[in-house]
Amino acid sequence: MDEMIATTAEAHEASALPRIHEVHTDPNQTAACEETLPKALKKSSGAKSPARFAYERIIMYIRNFEKALDNAHEVAMGFTGGDAGVIRIEGMGYFDPDLVTFYGSDATGAKTQLIQHVTQLNVLLRALPKHIDQEAPRRIGFKLAKELEESVETPTDATT
Repeated sequence: MDEMIATTAEAHEASALPRIHEVHTDPNQTAACEETLPKALKKSSGAKSPARFAYERIIMYIRNFEKALDNAHEVAMGFTGGDAGVIRIEGMGYFDPDLVTFYGSDATGAKTQLIQHVTQLNVLLRALPKHIDQEAPRRIGFKLAKELEESVETPTDATT
């Protein structure tokens, strides 16, 4: 008898844990969450707002996207459903219970911020050449993921 029997509580908790499934034509392409997840992402989504849950998962996708970039490119976000263009992602946040925001600059260097409701959330990640005057590309996904790994699962009132 190799089958594991779960209590109702364990089954309910398991159903709320984040899961990911991806299939790629490129065998070198890995799923966004295949590597070790930060503790914040291993917890049930039941205690998190939709905004925080979306924020944390998008960070994993950004970090994975950046892993495939060379030193001449940085991650940017294209807007879906319009001609608004692309912003270089320089920051990201959420406002409980249902808003996610992206901070950055557009192709002309103008300061840009996108505020998106989680029910309307579409993110198109793009590779843009880094600024010529920069020695190395800025990797926002790795910085955001590090913050997740170091964060305690308690909400904060301060913004960074």
